[in-house]
Amino acid sequence: MSVLKVIEVLANSDKSWEDATRKAVKHASKSVKNIRSVYVKDHSANVSNGELTEFRVNVKITFEVE
Repeated sequence: MSVLKVIEVLANSDKSWEDATRKAVKHASKSVKNIRSVYVKDHSANVSNGELTEFRVNVKITFEVE
């Protein structure tokens, strides 16, 4: 039987929501092992002069507890 835990992580990127999600997983993987999945709970963006300037995501990362 596996025990799984879910944490919530906020991340941002100046490129895209996908890049922000990748950054969240990469940063979490520095201290969390056995990451199984990521769920994008929410996403938003900052706008300046009619242009998107920063992409933000709130993700849930699931990992197996050893």
